[in-house]
Amino acid sequence: MLDTFAKWLLKRLGWHADLTLPEVDKYVLVGAPHTSNWDFPFAMLFFFSTGLRFNWVGKHTLFVWPVSRLFRAMGGIPLNRNASGGFIEQTVQLIKSSKAIILTIAPEGTRSRTECWRTGFYYIALQAKVPIALGYIDYDKKQLGIGSFFTPTGDIDKDLMIIQLFYQDKTGKHPENQGPIRFTRNEAARR
Repeated sequence: MLDTFAKWLLKRLGWHADLTLPEVDKYVLVGAPHTSNWDFPFAMLFFFSTGLRFNWVGKHTLFVWPVSRLFRAMGGIPLNRNASGGFIEQTVQLIKSSKAIILTIAPEGTRSRTECWRTGFYYIALQAKVPIALGYIDYDKKQLGIGSFFTPTGDIDKDLMIIQLFYQDKTGKHPENQGPIRFTRNEAARR
């Protein structure tokens, strides 16, 4: 019933859902551009309308009463960033130990303009040996969904070009908050 309502509401609002899925049970789903608080409700409508169950990770300190149950019901998974192993390593283990998981990450990390994307999603997918699905919300076209996917090669420059090409015509609610799609300066120092 929820899926029918979500489909109806998206259509009523004039939005179109696009769904191209990798034929695997585990993948990292990039969510971009992320420029507004409205991105989350539209993303929820999309997931409800498609019947997909997705997950996201957050600091364990967010998962406290009274919101802990709600966050978990909405796909939240708490990670203790103070535990041994960093965020990427913990998340890779989470994916490897799951039978099926769609792990959603917003690489911009904020609704405000950033000058680069965080690379965690890339290294999580690379180390877990799962594809990256490119999810989007385009307010100009009133379209949202999962439009493409690829398996990261380890050649970060080549893979970044795939991501840049896909998102080049996607417009957030507040385009002035969309920064360039490039990786952090720390990433350049790693090479």
